[in-house]
Amino acid sequence: MSKPDYVYVTYIETTADRLWHALTSGDFTERFWFGYRVSSDWKVGSPYHLSKDSSRAVQGEVLIADPPSKLAYSWDVVKEGHAREQVSRVTFDIEPHGGVVKLTVTHDNLGPKTLRDISGGWPMVIASLKSFLETGRELPADLLTSGAREAYHA
Repeated sequence: MSKPDYVYVTYIETTADRLWHALTSGDFTERFWFGYRVSSDWKVGSPYHLSKDSSRAVQGEVLIADPPSKLAYSWDVVKEGHAREQVSRVTFDIEPHGGVVKLTVTHDNLGPKTLRDISGGWPMVIASLKSFLETGRELPADLLTSGAREAYHA
């Protein structure tokens, strides 16, 4: 069995339900995901997309939707000017641990450019999500270097 291409684990002082809602609500993602808005009905087999300023950046299909413990979807970068690679998969495992929730983000089946981009991107997005859920404030975009932000969103 081969290991996943990318795994990121963090603990967030929140509930599993609140974390699930943050990951699946466009109003929430737009705040912590640096202006990107997620959209789907979150039923297995349904399409989803991640957009900014009405321009679709990532699209895919919901693969697993088991609220509030597991969400998975395919990840196909379709942003204009971005070289297309193979479709990858993102899985969010949400596990309550007392007063915190363990979030494991696994992104696998990655092409080399996508691996490079998400290796810088997921830590920023998840840190912003954690800050947003714990303090009500996402990370300010101006604190992040435009190069790091652009690598993730290019």
